[in-house]
Amino acid sequence: MGVSFRANQVKPSARGELEITTLNEMYLRDALLDVQLLGRGFAWLDTGTMESLLQAANFVETIESRQGVTISAPEEIAFVNGWIDKKRLMESAERYGKSPYGTHLKAVAEGKVRY
Repeated sequence: MGVSFRANQVKPSARGELEITTLNEMYLRDALLDVQLLGRGFAWLDTGTMESLLQAANFVETIESRQGVTISAPEEIAFVNGWIDKKRLMESAERYGKSPYGTHLKAVAEGKVRY
C-alpha cells in the first residue's frame, strides 16, 4: 500500500482537519513507521491555522535575522546531500538574483557557509 493510498484514507478530525498524526498512526499500526528523534536545533511548528502560520513565520524570521542563518533552503539541502551539483546550485542562485536567498545559495556554492 503506497503513501498516496494511505493519505487518501485519512478522514478529517473532530476539528475538520486532515491530521498528519492520523497518517503516522497508520504507518505505526502497519509496522512501517521509521521514527527519528529530533535533537537540539530542531523545532516542529504547527501551521494548521492562520495564527499558527504567522507565529511560525515570525519565529523563522527571528532566528534568521538574529543568528544570520537561512532556515530550510531546499537547493542547499539538495546540494549538501549530493542530489544536485554545484552547477545546478549556481543556476538556482542566479534565478533568485541578488535577493538574500540567491546570495545565500551562491555562498553555499562557493563554500562560504559553515556546517
